[in-house]
Amino acid sequence: MRTLTYVVGVTLDGYVCAEDGSIDFFPEGDTDFHLREIPEIVPTHIRAQFGLDVPNGRFDTMLQGRGSYELALREGITRPFAHMREYVFSRTLSADVEPTLTVVADDPLGAVRALKAESGPLGICLVGGPSIAGVLLPEIDEILLKRYPVIAGSGKSLFEGADFAPAVFARTNRHDIDGGGDYSLWRRVDRRTPARESTSASSPDDQRTGAQAE
Repeated sequence: MRTLTYVVGVTLDGYVCAEDGSIDFFPEGDTDFHLREIPEIVPTHIRAQFGLDVPNGRFDTMLQGRGSYELALREGITRPFAHMREYVFSRTLSADVEPTLTVVADDPLGAVRALKAESGPLGICLVGGPSIAGVLLPEIDEILLKRYPVIAGSGKSLFEGADFAPAVFARTNRHDIDGGGDYSLWRRVDRRTPARESTSASSPDDQRTGAQAE
């Protein structure tokens, strides 16, 4: 069974973006940490400038919502993570927007469970946004949380729209950032509480949410 890891930045009060999906209020992250620990989330078109012409070592599949994907699409980039298999969850995005990209319009949980059931040594990465993360929460095994020393007051939460279904995660690693923030890896350790799936089998668009990747 492959692992699904949610990589996301968050404020001290639990918001990943403003209501309009903007993330420009976040300070810069730790680029060195990204390049060392999660180089796969560096978009393909800028990987060369960081010397990332290397095989994937942690993830080989990228998941994102419509809003996150839209950020690249506005720049004319149809495959922002072309170094991985790439899936976008959306009911409104055309299925033929890019021949080598898979658009998932229905049953996002079913699609993710099929991906996790595949054999292989590398995992699956989810980079955004909070609405699709809320839908996929029952299948998220790890959360790489970038916590910033910022209070937003309001916005979109870490798992926007998720049902109440408590689950226990344990922190397995932490890296402090200059300025007071940190990166922490949290791993699910308790599946005793059944997670109620969304009442809709359709895939929600993720409301113009940033991918939270540097």
